Parts: sequence; C-alpha cells; structure tokens
Amino acid sequence: MGLFTPVAIKLGSQPWMPKLLPQITWTDTRLQRLTRGRLSILDLAGLPNLMLTVPGRRSGVSRSTPLLCVPWQGGWLVAGSHFGGPKAPAWTLNLRATETAHLSYRGRDHTCTWRELTGDEKAKAWAHMVTVWPNYDKYVAWTDRVIPVFLLSPSQ
Repeated sequence: MGLFTPVAIKLGSQPWMPKLLPQITWTDTRLQRLTRGRLSILDLAGLPNLMLTVPGRRSGVSRSTPLLCVPWQGGWLVAGSHFGGPKAPAWTLNLRATETAHLSYRGRDHTCTWRELTGDEKAKAWAHMVTVWPNYDKYVAWTDRVIPVFLLSPSQ
C-alpha cells in the first residue's frame, strides 16, 4: 500500500468514475509509454498493476490496456469491473477470443494462458481481491451484469 492508496480508493468509489475511464486509460497508457513501462497511474497510487495486450477480436490488432491486478497463485487476478459500469470492458471480450495473452508486470514481459473463474473459486479469489481494492464490492452493487474474474498464468 502506498501513500496515495487511500486517495485512489476514495476516488475509485465515486459513482461518476466509469465516465472518466477512457481518459484515465488513455493517460495511463501514455504515461507507461513515456516511462517505458516503469511508471503508471496505479504505481503512483501504490496499487499492483499490469499492462495486458491481446489481439482485437475483430481486427486482430494488438490492444494494450492498463489494469489493476492482484497477484494470486503464481499469476494475476484481473476483474472486468469497468468501475461498475453497465458494459463489460472491451478487453474482456478480446481476452475471451484468444488463447494466450501478453502482459507486462513490474517491467517484465510474460506470455500467459488465462481462465475465467466461477463458483467457489471465484468467490475465494474475489474475497482476496477486495483486500487490495475494496471498491470491487461497490462495483457489483452498481451494475446488473456479472463482473468476470480472470486468472492470468505465465506460460511454462
């Protein structure tokens, strides 16, 4: 937890945050490019994060998205929460359309397999995720959709 983590959690709990997500993602992507992946908005907030890159499901063009992540069982948990917005984020649809993903975590690149968690496994992972980002529980209350949770595991 960093110095600015409580501020980030407070901001992330605001119901107007989904409207700002495109601007936040754009800014974070530019910041990571400028610093060659060494710094992100989530780093400034003291939160674990990764840059997920998957091909677009229709275009095939690689798309990179900065995401809050939670280390788990040698991999990373990511949630398609979209700050509790009504639509699933595009990266979830693109991830589901491919077998492997590429990510950068703490300056290291990884090729990963992924799987979507369900049932008791998802509930256990979710309980761990809210210890890092308590707002996930708020996002469930703000949306009618099921928020997917994915486990990204480094390929051997």
